[in-house]
Amino acid sequence: MKLLLAAIVLFLIVETNAQWYKFPGQAVRGSRDMGRAYRDMREANWKNSDKYFHARGNYDAARRGPGGRWAATVISNGRAAYHLIKDRDRADIAMDQEANQWGRKGGDPNRFRPRGLDPKY
Repeated sequence: MKLLLAAIVLFLIVETNAQWYKFPGQAVRGSRDMGRAYRDMREANWKNSDKYFHARGNYDAARRGPGGRWAATVISNGRAAYHLIKDRDRADIAMDQEANQWGRKGGDPNRFRPRGLDPKY
């Protein structure tokens, strides 16, 4: 009887805390948020705006939930690893990662917004 009661309590706790079935959808929508930020960055073509778009993409993706945060982390870290392999400037990569983490933690992306960037972004 105690084992059955423990199993029921465990099931209720896990079911209410872990909404694992939402994770894949959150990850897909978070990936789209990252892609939209990248497209906007390319379209804006504005000097010193990449940190803003990094922060915005991660912020939007992380707001989707754990799946979106995971997608943002994987995409951001994958991009950083690719740039390390291609021998890009390590200081610039570190600043990009700072903006990525800022956005994922819920920080306001406008902290990195450059002056004069079109308000539609």
